Order: sequence, then structure tokens, then C-alpha cells
Amino acid sequence: MHSSMKAMPVKRPFFTPLTIVLTILVVNGLFFGAVRFIQGIGAVANLNNQYPWGIWIGIDVAAGVALAAGGFTTAALAYIFHKDEFHDIVRPALLTAMLGYTFVAIGVVFDLGRYYYIYHPLYMWNGNSVLFEVGICVMAYVSVLYIEFMPIVTERFIGRINFKGFLARFNKILDSVLRFLDRIIEKALFFFIILGVVLSCLHQSSLGTLMMIAGTKIHPLWQSPIAPLMYLLSAISVGFPMVIMESLISSRSFGMKPEMHVLSKLSRFVGPLLGIYLGFKLGDMAIRETFVYLNEITLESVMWVVEIVIGIIVPLRMFLYEKVQRSPFWLFIASNLVIFGVLLNRFNNFIIAYTPLYADKPYWPSFGEISVTLGVIALEILLYRLIVMIFPVISQPLKGTAASMKIRLKGVIR
Repeated sequence: MHSSMKAMPVKRPFFTPLTIVLTILVVNGLFFGAVRFIQGIGAVANLNNQYPWGIWIGIDVAAGVALAAGGFTTAALAYIFHKDEFHDIVRPALLTAMLGYTFVAIGVVFDLGRYYYIYHPLYMWNGNSVLFEVGICVMAYVSVLYIEFMPIVTERFIGRINFKGFLARFNKILDSVLRFLDRIIEKALFFFIILGVVLSCLHQSSLGTLMMIAGTKIHPLWQSPIAPLMYLLSAISVGFPMVIMESLISSRSFGMKPEMHVLSKLSRFVGPLLGIYLGFKLGDMAIRETFVYLNEITLESVMWVVEIVIGIIVPLRMFLYEKVQRSPFWLFIASNLVIFGVLLNRFNNFIIAYTPLYADKPYWPSFGEISVTLGVIALEILLYRLIVMIFPVISQPLKGTAASMKIRLKGVIR
């Protein structure tokens, strides 16, 4: 961690004009979510026997899993490859991943017709099912993420538990429990970090396997025997841009100086990773000769071109510029293009490319489905803001340092 920086709770007002808008989206999403659970999935969603999944799976789950990859990629970089200069951004990346995977699980609950059976994979094992492997890995990784977040909780509350009145008798007991947990997790943390990276690689690739076994239901531009590998490569490619985007937005929102000394170094990894991903995409197309589908202007061909050009090629070129690496604005634009590309890839795979055998009409998400999705995203953002105000997640300049004085002066000028 940078010598003049330390992870501390952010002291800022929770409610702003933007958080008020996000709160409205959450309330709207909760309303349609309640209707879904009270009256059934058909009362809210346009899903049916031909289209058993929609944006709740394509965006909330598949895209959510990919965009939460910053947790395991950053942890691997800082702890497994011993790149100590990136420790400042591990905690925010971990929190983003923890919230992302939590809401992925919530998205699955919304999409399951019999949501009350979601616990069945825990004891009804089916080793031949790709979804079983995805479900078990995601449940295990969510548990690992919460264990990895535990040292942040203990750091926040050790020596600070001060209940009054009747509850005061529990102060020493709770403090002893927290200290015990802190010692245990500190010794086992490296094991959980490695376990988290392994589990992430497993279920990221297994989502590609799900598309691969769909066969002719998936358009040839996306249906590939190496789909598991490309899903994993795309998740690894978007991990660092997600961390960069989240860091820049947090800095802007909380009135802090962007950690460009870390983000610029992190951005240097993105270009080569995108290059590897693009190479496999184009190589797979050349070997399978699926480029013939680009000769006709169809929805599938247009969406594929947009995904490749805007989501991979353009940001790839941008991340190779030193000017982009040093500029918060251009780094933010380039990172968002990568995020858009991976988000569009999952949307294309699960929505655009998917054509059931006996479809009577095309699928289009209902207003209720869109409301629930926007509500889930808004709630995740609000929880992130709340948690960083309570726990030491974001690194900030220590009082009395030059960086701290510069931020104070900046606030006075504003």
C-alpha cells in the first residue's frame, strides 16, 4: 500500500441527487419484484417455454458474473504475482465482486420459476450438468468473497465495540471473537485467494460451455467449440477495466483525487489481454469460416461487428496509447468501452444469438423485467456507497500528508 495512503471509511453525505434517482429505481424494481414473487413469473416477465431466459439471465447473471471478475484478477495480481503496488485497489475490487456475485444469486432467484427450490443443488448433485457446476462454483465463490472481506470488518470493529446498557456485557465477548477471527483468517487468507481464483476460472468458462452445448439454437457467429475459453478470456479482459472505472467514479463521487499512480500501471495490462481475446475471436472465426455470415446485413451480423469493433478493437488501440494511460478521462472512456463490449457479448449470446427451435414470436423484455434489472443495479451501487462509508475500503491520504493538504485545498476552492 502507498505509504501516504490508508484504507478508511469515506466521510461524505449518503444522499445526493444521483442517489435519490437510484433510490427511486430501487423502489420501482422492488415493486415489480414483489409482483413477480406474489403472482408468479408470468405476471412480470415475457418468458415462456420457448424463451426460458431473458435479460434476468443475460444481463443480471451472465454479464454480472463477467463484470465482477475484477475481484479475482486484482487479487491474483496483488497477492499471487506479488505486485504490491496494486494493494490500494484490492479492497474496492473485492467489494465490487462481493456485491456483484451476491446480486447474481439474486438474479437467479428472480429467474427461477420455482425459486424456493434454489437450495436443491446443495444435496441433489448432478455431475453431468453444466449448470450444476456453475451453481456450486458460484455459491462457493460467494462464500470465499465474504470470507476475504472479513478482515475489513474486523479492522473496522476491533477495539471499537461499545454497546451501552444491557448489551454492554457483550462488548468484551464480541471483541474477543473478532480478534480470534482476524488471527485465523489472516493465516488462511492466501488459501482463500487461490481458491477464489480457481473457482472464478471454473464458472466463468462453464458459462461458455452452456452456450456451446446449446448447439444450433445459438447463431454460428457465437456458437463455438472454444466458447468456454473465450468466456474466460473476456472475463479476465474486463476485470481491470471494471476496477479502473469503479475507482474513477468513486474518486469523482467522493471528491477525491484519482489514484492514477496505480490505475496507469494497471491499464498497461489491458491492451495485451484484449489482444489475446481478439486473436482467439478472429482465429476461431477464420477456422470455422463463420465470416460468411457477415456478408449479409442482419441483426446478428451488425451486433457482432459492434461488439468486436467498439467493444474490443477501439479500446485495445486506446489502451496502447501512453496518453490514454495517463489521462483519467480517456482511461474512463476506454474502460467503459471494454465493459460495454463484454456486456454486449453476453447480451448477444443469451438474447440476440439464441433462437429456440419452435419459437412463435421473438422475445422482448417487458417493462417489469427492465425495472427489476435496473433496480438490482441501482441497489448494488447504493450498497457500495453505504459500505465504503462504514468500512475501511477506499484508500485515502493520511492526515498531514501533502496529498491530504492538496485535496483539502481543492475542496476549499470548489
